[in-house]
Amino acid sequence: MLTIGAVKSAAPRPRAYKLFDAGGLFLFVTPAGARSWRLKYRWRGREKLLVLGRFPDMPLPAARGAREAARAKLASGIDPAKRDDGDSFELVARAWHRHQLGRWSTAHAGDVLGSLERDVFPAIRARPIRSIEPSELLAIVRDVEDRGRLESAGRLRQRLSAIFGFAIAGGKADIDVAAQLGRAMTGGKLSTPHPALLSVGECRALLADVAALAPAPAVLGASQLLALTAVRLDAVRGMRWGEVDGLDGAAPVWRVPPARMKLSRAKKGEDRFAHLVPLSPAAAAVLRAAAGRRRAESALVFPGRDPARPIGEATLRDLYRRAGYAGRHVPHGWRASFSTILNEELGERWSTAIDAALAHSRKDKVEAAYNRAKRLQRRRELMERWGKLLCE
Repeated sequence: MLTIGAVKSAAPRPRAYKLFDAGGLFLFVTPAGARSWRLKYRWRGREKLLVLGRFPDMPLPAARGAREAARAKLASGIDPAKRDDGDSFELVARAWHRHQLGRWSTAHAGDVLGSLERDVFPAIRARPIRSIEPSELLAIVRDVEDRGRLESAGRLRQRLSAIFGFAIAGGKADIDVAAQLGRAMTGGKLSTPHPALLSVGECRALLADVAALAPAPAVLGASQLLALTAVRLDAVRGMRWGEVDGLDGAAPVWRVPPARMKLSRAKKGEDRFAHLVPLSPAAAAVLRAAAGRRRAESALVFPGRDPARPIGEATLRDLYRRAGYAGRHVPHGWRASFSTILNEELGERWSTAIDAALAHSRKDKVEAAYNRAKRLQRRRELMERWGKLLCE
């Protein structure tokens, strides 16, 4: 491979010559002393040559970067020598995804990339992003709608719009061609509360009916822990063993990282905003049953088929439908079940603790003034009461 010193010292000779780097990249030096970076590659069985830029305007590191960009285009089915309207959609979309990783939970990042790989890339991965028409994107989101996934289609449209916004900011596109797709989409239903069971008897019946289906152990455990803790689904899906403290002791606690909580972007990066969940004996038993699959603190508690990835975003929703609860209860509904049943049973004096257990902020800030240990103990009593209601 070339060194910066070798490139700088490349002097003219009576005949033009080449100094090779790697991956087809070489420096071409003319008798007049002009030096340019060129790339040799194969396109559809034919050898081709691409001029990348002149030295010293394009230094060695930049030339290598241009080589990698050209190879990425080749991998996407684009001839690097072809003048087009910009980078391919897939290249821009993956760059947008990488840009967002610091703001998303691991589970959400996997869901976003999965939806793009499944529903979008097969149709337009190699298309220059500037050349994509609204009609092409509409066909993609309508395919998702046709599968009955109206909410997923709406989320996909939002992601497409965000990708085009990212491209506009980087000078790779001029307009957001996904912005008006909603006018031609079927659209989801009017916003309504998540379906939820609001009696202890119904909640117990659901847990029993789900267990009778004998789903995969990780799926059953995730459903049970979600019910017993009333956290958001992403918190359970992304749960790792290192977040659990004192599982075999008298007061086990699950520390949900702020990155997986519903918080502002600024708070997601602050460790002090982690959510502490006291684990009831019933919740601890679920985790101890899953502990046989434990490999390391970084391992997922409830992995999907791929041990490195969590169970799917729709897995529990589909499980509840199979159990006969379509339209009656969804995974997020456990939060409404928890709040409604406990507020009715325990009364107003427990409402602050119930809101704290759900990671809701109190406008009057009274709860924020309590001693942290006292708040945690009060929430532990609440969780133990909830666990007994569901399991005894």
